[in-house]
Amino acid sequence: MKCIIMAGGFGTRLRPITSSLPKPMVPMANKPIIGHIVELLKGHSITDLTALLYFQPEPIVDYLADGSAFGVKMRYVTPPADFGTAGSTAHAMRKEKAAATLVISGDVLTDIDLTKAIKFHKEKEAVATVVLTRVEDPLSYGIVITDDNGRVLRFLEKPGWGEVFSDTINTGIYILEKDVLEFIPEDKEFDFSNDLFPMLLGKDKPLYGFVADGYWKDVGSLQEYRQANMDVLRGKVRVNVPGKERRNGVWIGDGTKMDFASEIGDVIIGRNCRIDAGAKVVNSVVGDNAVIEEGAAITDSVLWNDITIGRGARLQENIVGDSTEICDGAHLGEGVVVSDHCRIGRNSTVRANVKVWPRKEVDDEATLASSLIWADRWSKNIFSAYGVTGLANIELSPEFAAKLGAAYGASLPRGSVVSTSRDAHKTSRMINRAIMTGILSTGVNVHDYGVTPMPVVRFLAKDGNEAGGVHTRRSPFEPQLIDLKFFDRSGLDLHPGQERTIERLFFREDFRRVSLEETGEMVFPIHAFEMYQGGFLSKIDGETIKKAGFKIVLDYSYGSSSRIFPSILGRLNCEVIALNANLDGSKVTRTREEFDKSLKQLSTIVRSLRADVGFLLDAGGEKVFLVGDTGDVIDGETALDLVALLVCKTGKIGGRKGHVAVPVTAPRAIEKIAASNGFKTLRTKTTARGLMEAAIRKDVLFVGEETGGFVFPDFQPVFDGMYAVAKILEMLAKEGRALHRLIKEIPPGIMVKERVPCAFEHKGMIMRRLAEDSRGKKTTLVDGIRINFGDDWIIAYPSQSHSYFHIVAEASTEDRAKGLVEKYTEKIRQWQKEAAA
Repeated sequence: MKCIIMAGGFGTRLRPITSSLPKPMVPMANKPIIGHIVELLKGHSITDLTALLYFQPEPIVDYLADGSAFGVKMRYVTPPADFGTAGSTAHAMRKEKAAATLVISGDVLTDIDLTKAIKFHKEKEAVATVVLTRVEDPLSYGIVITDDNGRVLRFLEKPGWGEVFSDTINTGIYILEKDVLEFIPEDKEFDFSNDLFPMLLGKDKPLYGFVADGYWKDVGSLQEYRQANMDVLRGKVRVNVPGKERRNGVWIGDGTKMDFASEIGDVIIGRNCRIDAGAKVVNSVVGDNAVIEEGAAITDSVLWNDITIGRGARLQENIVGDSTEICDGAHLGEGVVVSDHCRIGRNSTVRANVKVWPRKEVDDEATLASSLIWADRWSKNIFSAYGVTGLANIELSPEFAAKLGAAYGASLPRGSVVSTSRDAHKTSRMINRAIMTGILSTGVNVHDYGVTPMPVVRFLAKDGNEAGGVHTRRSPFEPQLIDLKFFDRSGLDLHPGQERTIERLFFREDFRRVSLEETGEMVFPIHAFEMYQGGFLSKIDGETIKKAGFKIVLDYSYGSSSRIFPSILGRLNCEVIALNANLDGSKVTRTREEFDKSLKQLSTIVRSLRADVGFLLDAGGEKVFLVGDTGDVIDGETALDLVALLVCKTGKIGGRKGHVAVPVTAPRAIEKIAASNGFKTLRTKTTARGLMEAAIRKDVLFVGEETGGFVFPDFQPVFDGMYAVAKILEMLAKEGRALHRLIKEIPPGIMVKERVPCAFEHKGMIMRRLAEDSRGKKTTLVDGIRINFGDDWIIAYPSQSHSYFHIVAEASTEDRAKGLVEKYTEKIRQWQKEAAA
């Protein structure tokens, strides 16, 4: 068995410690990670090795040489271009005329039993085998679903929580027969997970997954790098540690001298070090030639080679690079990373989570404060299901916003144009300005629309030259939170891939900085509302609405829609009783109780004035909630059914009928309504992005969800509460019937909802158990796992941002729906108990 070691990674997520060396050469327990990989291969009698190089190949070649020092034979291949993971591997296999080949990353830490994996591969006569492992949080990895025999059924590359149908992930270790070369084009970009494996699945080739025991960690962040070193110290992974074990948990290299008055415990210390009296080194890794002076205290840290730690210096949970001096009395806060050839001055303080890049100096007595306040809040992911959300001026501070703006700008070509906008709150204005400064610093221009509804700026992006935008608002239901909503040039919420690009740039802190003359320009467009209004009115059948002469009650929720929508309604000859139509940033957030009170007030006014319909717009102008002509508040599911019914009765695309798209959690009445009117139903993900992507399809006439979000793609493929109001009025005018009569046409159904507490680390396991439990049943795997029992159904899907599962069931009777919810709630609770045990 030959082996190809993927050793061409840039290591951008480990900057600044990878600023001057490739990621496979980063020391892990005083040995380069790739050294541990070579030893693992040698331990399984795999000795014919080829390293696939790309970025900074020289240190790797110098370290491994011809492999004889490791008892292996080393060769090296550097592709002329980036051919992707599969394309580069195939390039090396063809060059080396390899037969069966094991592929492994040179920058992971693992002790997986490769012999067992190869045996499994041969027994199954697989053309390719993916080595799998189980992890608590599978979001950042490629999930692989197999049958009971190990045959791969499905791949999901870096899914959202609703797509986590298993906690079994792709380790990046593959066993390939030479037959796979038939499916990989020569010297073209081709990926394993996105291209090769889906192709093999499509052609029904024997593609298998081997679930391995043992330790595996993708060292994908600075936090994971430090943790992996700690795992070596605790014996969680079987690797060869340099030096001799003097006593349990204490490994010491040749030539190292430790004063008997020093305190040492659970450490790996390299060669030729000096530990002075009173020094404390606990649960840490120290490289070669280190000097740790009297009274210094080092805990839970990783120190590289040639480092000096001065008297009384304190380090906790830090990473320190080569040839760096931490002077007397210096204090490094938790999570601080100091790169190579730096000097941290006497009695200085480096605040928590600051990164110090190579060859930098912190002055004596100075305090180096992070520009990212409360950085642990953002230690893993910035984006959530709702954009970027944080405590105003604490987690989401001006410093944070400027840095995020720079990361966003750096993700776009220089000279691009993006929009910024906000609600009327003063804190939103502050954060909006901070974001703008970051964007401008990268050479990206800004169109600032000020206080403007989100549907308007999304429309302007779609119909203009903007590459996207960001809207700052006070959170609708949490008064202390600020939301940042990013969208692309089509007006859609950012794709998860683009969100991750921004996150990588943010955490790298390696932003593009342009020269004085290249700084972006800020413009305040003056005809934005006119452009939106023109596009709006061109898509609405205004004459039909005018003839109906509607009398409506409209609650603006103190939002910015009141700046534009009254003039549109005035041109549609509607008699409007407006509520809360003044801008007030202090009132745009409503608690659930305040929201329900507003709907009740709207209901009372509709009934007393005998209005045709009541509408409540959210403060951002995206969503709308309905009150019928009898004054009844229409719940979310019924409102969705009702609008879908109106669309199916009155709508067509170019003279023909198409699809209505709703999330997998929407009532089953939608299918019956659509089918009886010649339409088809498309089920989508529950996320806003998933719904908007459905709206892009040419055959989709309407997209809706159960919390007031309605999309009419003939105007724009995003939530627009104002356009939804006008469209509902147009359809009511065409149908000629009141809402309370239309509601009677909706097929009956009982829905029951529940939330089941579930720790984040158990979510992947629960999704896997649900998938296993539902085998043989009729399931839908779009977002979460939906199980159908005839017309009845239940769906379980994990919350994107909270520690619980959503359970939704629909049945013909309330008892049946409750029974389904109780059954699966108990399953989830029981599986968690088993995992804890």
